[in-house]
Amino acid sequence: MACNLKVLSLNRQIVSTTGHVTVDRKMVTASVISLPVFPDTLTNNLPVTTTLTAKNPQSTQKLLTKPVDRKEVTRPGKFGRFGGKYVPETLVTCLGKLGAEFNLVLHDSEFQKELRTALQDYVGRETPLYFAQRLTNHYKNIKGEGPEIYLKREDLNHGGAHKINNAIAQAMIAKRMGRKSIVAATGAGQHGVATAAACAKLSLECTIFMGSTDMKKQASNVLLMKLLGAQVEPVEGTFKDASSQAIREWVGNLDSSYYLTGTAVGPHPCPSMVREFQSVIGKETRRQAMEKWGGKPDILVACIGSGSNALGLFHEFIEDEDVRLIGVEAAGFGLNSGKHAATLARGDVGVYHGAMSYLLQDEEGQILGPHSIGVGLEYPGVGPEVSYLKETGRAEFYSATDKEAVDAYRRLCLLEGIFPALEASHALGFLEKLCPTLANGTKVVVNISGRGDKDADIVFQYEPEPLI
Repeated sequence: MACNLKVLSLNRQIVSTTGHVTVDRKMVTASVISLPVFPDTLTNNLPVTTTLTAKNPQSTQKLLTKPVDRKEVTRPGKFGRFGGKYVPETLVTCLGKLGAEFNLVLHDSEFQKELRTALQDYVGRETPLYFAQRLTNHYKNIKGEGPEIYLKREDLNHGGAHKINNAIAQAMIAKRMGRKSIVAATGAGQHGVATAAACAKLSLECTIFMGSTDMKKQASNVLLMKLLGAQVEPVEGTFKDASSQAIREWVGNLDSSYYLTGTAVGPHPCPSMVREFQSVIGKETRRQAMEKWGGKPDILVACIGSGSNALGLFHEFIEDEDVRLIGVEAAGFGLNSGKHAATLARGDVGVYHGAMSYLLQDEEGQILGPHSIGVGLEYPGVGPEVSYLKETGRAEFYSATDKEAVDAYRRLCLLEGIFPALEASHALGFLEKLCPTLANGTKVVVNISGRGDKDADIVFQYEPEPLI
């Protein structure tokens, strides 16, 4: 196969809705099993210049060469060549049912009314669009000019983060589908707390898988999950390992359990569900901006882990091409250090956790361990929609180091009396480079995706590492 494509879990069968494909890691060739043509789920995911050559597993005879014209998003779950549903056969039917239920609730007036009530009365929406006067003053030049900085206060949600927007909606879907128990994975613990709270409210059993290293860093959130009635299961490693274990647990009990993902990754419909339920952030921001200054924001800034909080803010404005969308990844000790989580800056295209996207991987297609002081950003990939925004150029992506994030955390504490999550602090950290380039009066909205009391000890004890 003449393309630069690296796939995780290679030499194992990948299932699509139209056929089975195995990919040889070393040869980087595709063999089609019992199929006369290539499955659409593979050909629609490749670059415009790709030519596929199928070979009979029993011989080297060429069977078919098919030029591929890459299209824009043409069906649910596809974002250009990204997304899809690369899963074992046992999950195809289950994900199909979930997708059908998701489509139903989007048009079910009773469900939408119930969700609006939960978001207002339980989550505490809408969250403020706060004008950060002192932070704005900090970025004024010697002429007293500079951008105006607004903060979208997702940290004020119940549970302390944006994660509850999605968790409560998906828990409602799970109950509607007759599921009795929820399984989830969490990194920084914010999705775990949100899921545990939603399950307590809706009387659902809850099991949260969390990396053992993350549990040590985010001990306060572990206690909160337990107080909310969740069973917290440690997994050796970090968030990516906890995610894999949660999926295994779900696969073993598909009839009664529900995998509640908080990240905009995974097979369809998971990324679309997370983005849809987080899009309330951007919808509120548009309305609030109109009320405050009679127009749209000029620039939206959000941290990038998998992309849930960024897409929540960006999605409403994707068609507004005069609004800049800026995502900020975790540069860790530096982009050249090998200790970062800057997937879009240093990653390649591959398949992981059921979907095609950008990933941190080595030359053999094996996943590299990410690093960030913001535990919630320590994931070795981004969602398919974020990958598509990068490839089309609709969004811009930069990075901030651990030190820049910690400095931004401290700065917001001192200037505004607000302690942001270290994840969101990466977005704040990029303002140091962004603001000097902006015209006077430019309206900048930064998504404060979570509250930072969970990170206070890390920040207080932080000693910067040399950057590489």
